[in-house]
Amino acid sequence: MKQKNRVQLMTISALLCAIGISIPMFSPIKIILEPASFTLASHVPIFIAMFISPYTAVSVALITGFGFLFAGFPIVIVLRALSHLVFAAAGAYMLKNKGNLLSSVKGTVLFGLLMSLIHAVFEVLVVTFFYWGGSMDSSKGYLITVIGLVGLGTIIHSMVDYSIALLVWNPLQRLVSVPVSVRRAVK
Repeated sequence: MKQKNRVQLMTISALLCAIGISIPMFSPIKIILEPASFTLASHVPIFIAMFISPYTAVSVALITGFGFLFAGFPIVIVLRALSHLVFAAAGAYMLKNKGNLLSSVKGTVLFGLLMSLIHAVFEVLVVTFFYWGGSMDSSKGYLITVIGLVGLGTIIHSMVDYSIALLVWNPLQRLVSVPVSVRRAVK
């Protein structure tokens, strides 16, 4: 990759990281139902990074995860944010190897659902550790608290953010001059 492209890619990654840290900190649209928390568009920078490259996706997921730590969020939220590394890396590598995956409605929906499921599984694993470790209120039960609020809630939240990311990426991709994994998402 040319030096100019590397610098552009690094700059884009840094901007996505800054946006990914800023959204949860300053967004007025937050829903907190302990142990779950949902902030509209908080995953959009990670999805956009996935569309660009695996390196960008991993960097953005990792740095935004640590951003939660430095911003003073509770450790369960920090670890949930760091778990985004798994779905971001998996999705970015899938898109890199099959760049036309998002060129059809079916492929776009299936990819979003798969990423949402991976996302939810790893957030449920993180919260399960705290639930069974006695660090959380368990009065509502595991099924409602962890599987319902965190698992199902994450799937819905992830699909909403994925849809927003697609809406943002379609016009934005014309401005990105570096090589990307997904050039054309379905409209």
